[in-house]
Amino acid sequence: MSVGQPAQPQQHTRPPAVTKVEVKNFRLLRNVSVTFDEDVTVCVGRNNTGKTSLAEILSRFLRPGEITLRLEDFSTDSYVEFAEAYRKFSAGDEAGARELLPEISTKVFLSYDSGSGEYGNLGPLIVDLDPECAQAIVTIRYALKPGAMKDFYRDAPTTLSGEWGEPFLLSLIGPRIPHLYERTAIAVDPTDATNFRDISMTDVARAIKVDFVKAQRGLDDEKDRPKDQIGKILESLFMVAAKADDGSILKDFADSTENALEEIVEKLNAHLQEMYSKMAPTVSDFGYPGLGNRNFSTRTTLDSKRLLSNFTSIKYPGSAGVELPESYSGLGSRNLLLILLTLFSYYREYSARGSRSSVHLVFIEEPEAHLHPQMQEIFIHQLGVFKKKFPVADGEEQSWNAQFLVTTHSAHIANRAGFPAIRYFRLNESDDSHEANSSSVLNLAEAPGVDKDFLHKYLTLTRADLFFADKAILIEGTTERIFIPAAIAEFDEIRQKKGGPNLSSQYVSIMEVGGAHAHIFYPFLDFLGLQTLVITDMDPAKAGSSSQRLEACCFHEGTATTNEAIKKWFGEAKLSPSDLLKNAEHGVPVIGMRGLAYQIPETTIDGPCGRTFEDAFILANPAKFGLSNGETKPTSQSELDAREEAKKYKKSDFALTFAIEQQDWKIPRYIERGLEWLLDQAPSAEYDEATSTVTEDPSGGQVAVR
Repeated sequence: MSVGQPAQPQQHTRPPAVTKVEVKNFRLLRNVSVTFDEDVTVCVGRNNTGKTSLAEILSRFLRPGEITLRLEDFSTDSYVEFAEAYRKFSAGDEAGARELLPEISTKVFLSYDSGSGEYGNLGPLIVDLDPECAQAIVTIRYALKPGAMKDFYRDAPTTLSGEWGEPFLLSLIGPRIPHLYERTAIAVDPTDATNFRDISMTDVARAIKVDFVKAQRGLDDEKDRPKDQIGKILESLFMVAAKADDGSILKDFADSTENALEEIVEKLNAHLQEMYSKMAPTVSDFGYPGLGNRNFSTRTTLDSKRLLSNFTSIKYPGSAGVELPESYSGLGSRNLLLILLTLFSYYREYSARGSRSSVHLVFIEEPEAHLHPQMQEIFIHQLGVFKKKFPVADGEEQSWNAQFLVTTHSAHIANRAGFPAIRYFRLNESDDSHEANSSSVLNLAEAPGVDKDFLHKYLTLTRADLFFADKAILIEGTTERIFIPAAIAEFDEIRQKKGGPNLSSQYVSIMEVGGAHAHIFYPFLDFLGLQTLVITDMDPAKAGSSSQRLEACCFHEGTATTNEAIKKWFGEAKLSPSDLLKNAEHGVPVIGMRGLAYQIPETTIDGPCGRTFEDAFILANPAKFGLSNGETKPTSQSELDAREEAKKYKKSDFALTFAIEQQDWKIPRYIERGLEWLLDQAPSAEYDEATSTVTEDPSGGQVAVR
């Protein structure tokens, strides 16, 4: 560039994007921060943890027009703050009361290219004067209107106590929230929080376009014809094309369609008038046209937009030239077609806005509905590709600046999305009551102490179930994978006879991790905050006769354990089997929300103890194997007998024999005690986002074997 030559504008600029969203006091989202991926962000977690609430508050708060929220939309933990604010107000401190009064708010952080020179629709949101700053912040609040405090607390009791306490106050002010609260928006300086500017919701909507693909799409409802759904989308596509700029591909398409319809209408009118002239004598027999001798002529009008929605349907080619109706296609194919057409219509609306200097957030709720597993994985993988393919279809060079937020309960989608895109919604439980009134949103890529490279490779489909489970059981191998569900069924049957609760009423994911890998999951399980039982073998060992290398042996001969999961649990490299029995003497060893179950004697602490699952099962059921109960022989001999008997079976055959073919056996004590511990760890009561009430799952739940 020569001296004095003006700088050329950059040809390629980074499109603006939402980087983070903070939400306060909206239902379960008491105080959460969610980082957004540039392309696709996947929200996972148990039912009713706030995933849909995140999409809903952004859809409500970022769109123009009036909104009304209710008391039930506020987080439960904020209810007490209404009473605290009233006490301040009744004491004459209105300013202090306003500071305490709950409000619902969302703060959106956006990134943009500070060197682009032109900010377009982002302009009103940028208030800083720092040329190096590349961030804009928008805060949207739903708060009490100025000067409305007196009206808000009108007729409240002088003091809050007894039947005139906080519940009465909430019943009094609840109906007033929709009328006395309002939504406002400000643009905040990222370099100085005290520097801000009031902006309109129109400014916000121009900078951040929001669309929502809901889970309930009406495809499986016979009363709601699929062609109605697809026709409406085609109608919206045509309407956008009709409003496009002159000379564009979309405008040419709309004009050619209108011209074709005009030709059809002209021919139709001529034909109808001819038909009337032939039927006129018949009409005259009834005295028409009568007084004034005024006759009529026919005119037909076809609205191209209504034509698409009312008369457009999808056909599929069949054999012998017969076209099959759209309803003959499976729900999965129709669902996928509907989602793709909906996304394409959203893209068209976005591209027709003219200025591309804005962000497009698209929320997709539970896309897995009616899709088979492979289609689910392909869909989430291809979602980011749509950003490039849709503009190509319209002959555009610029990509679609869309960010997708997907909420799902599908392990297939979660597994294919990968660690960086996953946001895990976790209920925050009270230590005392195990109740959950709020959620946290965790970014898996930020999990401390987690071997991300290993888990990203090892967290295959079965492990992705952890994102949706109430509780988890980690097991070593095939034997336990086959046997543990049978043990749970036997355990529950015994509990039901006693009138107690059972594990089958909870969502328990059984995950095979192998004895050498279980400890790698410990930090990950702690990060998820998931109640987990780890079932593993004690694996006693002793020094070999010809070398110091450890060799497998019975419990009474052991001087150490070769089990890495146990050694990492206690943080000690040298643990004798007797040390392990002492650690488990009064119950399963527990760290946080994790419990560890390994072999213990079936009778007294000095009784015979198994080395592996098979040994322990034989010692728990000696009569089934033709062995004595151990009271008439030395402990060491009983252990040796059990080990020798176990060698007669292949591991998988052993599990299949006693899990399926034979019944009436006793669960090994270490497994039974572990299941009792897991059952006693009550999962959080589920929170219904729609009604803000605690509900019970009507299905009764199930144990998910993975």
